[in-house]
Amino acid sequence: MMTRRDLLRNALVGGLVLGLPVPLFAADDKKMTDSRCLSLCNLHTGERLRDVAYWAEGRYQADALDALNHLLRDHRNGEVTRMDPGLFDLVYLTQNSLGMCAEVQVISGYRSPATNELLRRQGHGVARNSMHTRGRALDIRLPGCDLKTLHRAAVQLRAGGVGYYPKSNFVHIDTGRYRLWQGA
Repeated sequence: MMTRRDLLRNALVGGLVLGLPVPLFAADDKKMTDSRCLSLCNLHTGERLRDVAYWAEGRYQADALDALNHLLRDHRNGEVTRMDPGLFDLVYLTQNSLGMCAEVQVISGYRSPATNELLRRQGHGVARNSMHTRGRALDIRLPGCDLKTLHRAAVQLRAGGVGYYPKSNFVHIDTGRYRLWQGA
């Protein structure tokens, strides 16, 4: 019998092969909703988006994705990229599993390759081929949620990479292959 995890993995792999954005929800998932909203705050720019319905009527909403892409731009040079919509599903699912609907604080969203290389040269400990440079990663925290609890919730999804940075006070999530690590 196929488990929910198997179904999700097959849907993701099939979508990746076809190049389609695939939501991280199985059709029979109890968390599947008609509308998925997020509230985010970019801590570097102070900009906020409240209750952005990025998924409605069975599909991702282009205007909402554009607004999220702009909010998560490289704050150092203003460069915007198309963020992986599956990343928003990861945030949504993580919050859902915690029973929270708080504003997500974003420490880092998109980083242009030039910014990433600059930070690497300055010794900030960023990966050479960071998922941030592909619009597939966020560094976040959730006010009112202990960092360990947020980390545990992201790990339990078993979807993408999850980094735990207790000294820097954030959790990294990305839509790459499943892997775990701890940083500073």
